Amino acid sequence: MKLILLGAPGAGKGTQADILCKELDIPTISTGNILRAAIKNGTPTGMKAKAFMDEGKLVPDDVIIGIITERVAEEDCKNGYILDGVPRTIAQAEALEKAGIVFDDVVSIEISDEVIMERMSGRRVCEHCGASYHLVAVPPKQEGICDKCGGKLVQRRDDAPETVKARLEVYHKETEPLKAFYAQRGLLRSVENQPTVEETSQAILHVLGR
Repeated sequence: MKLILLGAPGAGKGTQADILCKELDIPTISTGNILRAAIKNGTPTGMKAKAFMDEGKLVPDDVIIGIITERVAEEDCKNGYILDGVPRTIAQAEALEKAGIVFDDVVSIEISDEVIMERMSGRRVCEHCGASYHLVAVPPKQEGICDKCGGKLVQRRDDAPETVKARLEVYHKETEPLKAFYAQRGLLRSVENQPTVEETSQAILHVLGR
């Protein structure tokens, strides 16, 4: 099963991808992670990406598609995979198609901007080990302290209200049009955000016929 997870920043794509990869026994391909891995491993595409990042520029679509093409050709992807973080634009979606990377289903997690603003403002991460918490949904046992390593919990700059607002604007303008793109291809499965992570996972598995 080859899947894309769509949804606004803070919709829970990363959390759901982790759950689905265990349920479906397929790897999650997070663009951020594979970019870092390609750079670390010194692959030709990784070196190309590094040159752009070192100059503080966005990595161009053709380089990102190249890295994804390299990754999905690996042995652990032969039974499928979940793409998280790409495509972000129609141009990337078209480039994936041109590269012969096709999907069985595209799941869009539907959630209102208000809920996202509320959710993101409560997010905290451990500055030491990177573990993620939420003041309401997944609070640490001890306020401000990571359960796993005892590190200090901080709010990422990405989760500050003004940043979240800007990220949502970019999402609506650039990424949301992908829903129509994949709906035309008969691949879109929309899932309403549920009160709990588990219920959202069940709703996703249900639309996938699992």
